[in-house]
Amino acid sequence: MFEKIVIANRGEIALRILRACRELGVKVVAVHSEADRDLKHVRLADESVCIGPAASLDSYLNIPSLISAAEVTDAVAIHPGYGFLSENADFAERVEESGFIFIGPRPETIRMMGDKITAIEAMKASGVPCVPGSDGPIDDDDKKTIRLAREIGYPIIVKAAGGGGGRGMRVVHSEATLLNAISLTKAEAAAAFGNDTLYMEKFLENPRHVEFQVLADEHGQAIHLAERDCSMQRRHQKVVEEAPAPGITAEQRQRIGERCAEACRKIGYRGAGTFEFLFENDEFYFIEMNTRVQVEHPVTEMITGVDIVKEQLRIAAGEKLSYTQNDIRINGHAIECRLNAEDPKNFMPSPGAITQYHPAGGPGIRVETHIYNGYYVPPYYDSMIGKLIAHGETRESALARMRAALGEMVIDGIKTNIPLQLDIISDAGFAAGGVNIHYLEKKLGL
Repeated sequence: MFEKIVIANRGEIALRILRACRELGVKVVAVHSEADRDLKHVRLADESVCIGPAASLDSYLNIPSLISAAEVTDAVAIHPGYGFLSENADFAERVEESGFIFIGPRPETIRMMGDKITAIEAMKASGVPCVPGSDGPIDDDDKKTIRLAREIGYPIIVKAAGGGGGRGMRVVHSEATLLNAISLTKAEAAAAFGNDTLYMEKFLENPRHVEFQVLADEHGQAIHLAERDCSMQRRHQKVVEEAPAPGITAEQRQRIGERCAEACRKIGYRGAGTFEFLFENDEFYFIEMNTRVQVEHPVTEMITGVDIVKEQLRIAAGEKLSYTQNDIRINGHAIECRLNAEDPKNFMPSPGAITQYHPAGGPGIRVETHIYNGYYVPPYYDSMIGKLIAHGETRESALARMRAALGEMVIDGIKTNIPLQLDIISDAGFAAGGVNIHYLEKKLGL
């Protein structure tokens, strides 16, 4: 195991990684911007290094500063967390070229899965079901493109190969608007991602978002940890996640999960990852793979007992997976509500000082957050300030515990989305299970 690592992130995920390191006896170097000196994990770390001003571009996205922090502290590895540079193949490459271990997949794997076209090709070769589409990039032959769209069948969605996070995509409902939509998306993709390559897929009208968690080591072993449902979304951003996904059968879980694990073995995947699918009419359609730990990983940990972050560290250190597929058992149900510092009505960020903080508690309740009494939520970063997770023997008991926990949670001094989360958890449609990805926006009138 590593003697010392750098956590190249902030907030609750940085604290989560620090706690895993403490259990494994690994020393921690916390990097932070000038605005983040008072983060909890910075106070708890063995060492800390200021890597720049508040702006992410000058700190958490500053590759030379992050690598320098590892050099001056004699760390041996860097954990990227999620967001920021976690899926940046160039960063992973620079880390390894500088003599450090990147706690995540190999740079070439990140690059392959970051390009949606090569990712789909790799999945098809591994037998993972994909959305019907152009099977490659759209070229400049308009007649060919129109013919392809007819074969796929409208509505279709035009996507940027280098896109992600809900950006670089446009739905097309008729042939009359196809070429213009392609032109607009191409320009947006070039500006946003530096890559104007596009592809087309069948647009599924009312799908759910179901994803499979995987772990793979360098010794050819790969397993899946079942699935999560992340369909409760607003503007392609997840709001509530749960595991296992309501209505998914044991046969479906085994069939798709094993295909995901087999894909990991075929591409030589290393570390934790997530296969994201659209699920409609009892069919799974691969959309992308996230080559990092997910925000929603705690719900999987709660139902399987597997510490995903500790497994990430062990795998990166060259150890074999601690589990085989036969060791994985699903125990009960878990739900996660993301807690954001924002107005629950108009979603405007709400930075400021927390004047009173009281976390929820009780059986089956887990709180992942970096906030504390007196902490100042800065205006420079993502508004998520924590996650509330409830586990129960059944989905109904997990929902009941989540309702109680949300009612017990106190975060004063700023606005939070707790009222919205209470509304969602109490919603009859959500309580019934199996809502699609458009459900929340329709509920909110968006």
